[in-house]
Amino acid sequence: MAKILIVDDEVNIRQMLKSILEKHKYTVDVAEDGKVALDKIKNDFYDIVLCDIKMPEMDGFEFLKALKELETNPTVIMMTAFGSIDTAIESIRAGAYDYISKPFKPDEVIIAIKKAEERERLIKENDLLKRESNEKILKDIVCESNSMKDILKTIEKIAPYKQPVLITGESGVGKEVIARLIHEKSPRYKKPFVTINCAAIPENLLESELFGHAKGAFTDAFKPKRGLLEYADGGTCFLDEISEMQENLQSKLLRFLEDGEIRRIGDIHTIKVDVRIISATNKNLQKLIDEGKFRLDLFYRLNVIPIHIPPLRERKEDIYFFIKKELQKKNIEITDEALNILLNYHWPGNFRELKNFFERLFIFLDKPIINTYDIPEYMIDINISEIKPDAKFISLKRAIEDLEKDYIKRALMLTNGNKLKAAKLLEISPRSLHYKLKEYQIE
Repeated sequence: MAKILIVDDEVNIRQMLKSILEKHKYTVDVAEDGKVALDKIKNDFYDIVLCDIKMPEMDGFEFLKALKELETNPTVIMMTAFGSIDTAIESIRAGAYDYISKPFKPDEVIIAIKKAEERERLIKENDLLKRESNEKILKDIVCESNSMKDILKTIEKIAPYKQPVLITGESGVGKEVIARLIHEKSPRYKKPFVTINCAAIPENLLESELFGHAKGAFTDAFKPKRGLLEYADGGTCFLDEISEMQENLQSKLLRFLEDGEIRRIGDIHTIKVDVRIISATNKNLQKLIDEGKFRLDLFYRLNVIPIHIPPLRERKEDIYFFIKKELQKKNIEITDEALNILLNYHWPGNFRELKNFFERLFIFLDKPIINTYDIPEYMIDINISEIKPDAKFISLKRAIEDLEKDYIKRALMLTNGNKLKAAKLLEISPRSLHYKLKEYQIE
């Protein structure tokens, strides 16, 4: 049950409300004005505050203003005299959740409290989901290497600001995960995080997706549509594969970054939106600029805060940590030789490939230990130049071919060159013997 603080300068009102609420099993405290209420809130926790608007010393509006400066954030319901609707609405604009008019019936008070409790419950659930989302994002980031620890430190520094971020790195290194973490750690975390893959959306649709369109802007525009930048107002927009954006859209994105305004396709009005842009690419933008495929001025606007994620092959600590964590989950061991193969593999698909490898491995693994036989041959990198040469040593394939060639010759000698008898002696078909004679050039 919620803990409630009643703030009113009239003793009768305080006592009446306290009696009503305690009958419904609420824990109730009282204060005669805003100053006393603030002192109580500083030293205790309250879920809901019932506060009168007109009070001596500190009225309800001053109380709301002072409450904003405290770390605690209880739900406030204002009490106002009957007919003072304008004052009540003004209090909601000042930060109150709801209001009730005096004189009020007990049922009206309880209904208002129940609504406030539901709001509190939703806020707590939302905070819990955000924390779980943060934890899940952090689970997807392996940061045992110094380079990844430095990136996390950078995120902590830049998260509170609005400046654009450009994330670079090979495909699969986790650029979107880093972008999402920046958003979750920023003051924008309660607002949308919108992802747009510039390479996945056709050029003729990408502009509409980004900026929206007015009704009748083109053939199929039967109704107006909000763009994703407009939808992300107050939040973050992640532009993945920004290098694939066509030049005409690059100029429109540049204009938005400069003035914070968008204009829907086919509309004459501009809309002001507050969106932080985080972009990412796995290509060399400087090379694309030199080739005339990417605007230099847009690059400067996007690259205010650069973050480069190194490939997984340069972060062996992260590979080792991930492998050990995955094996502990399944209670599976790995031989030192197999572990060294995985640590030294170059992982061209980076973290995405590493994760997929273990998901696939665990499906087919039917024993409690991983050895070299469980690792695909293409992952095993053996430098045979390090082996001491031996003139007498030949490959197994060559040895089998030499043995087979010798046996065919002996069979032909024993049968005086009769191929049918030789094939029967070798227990192969005459056709197979014919192909072997041709392959080994045996006369």
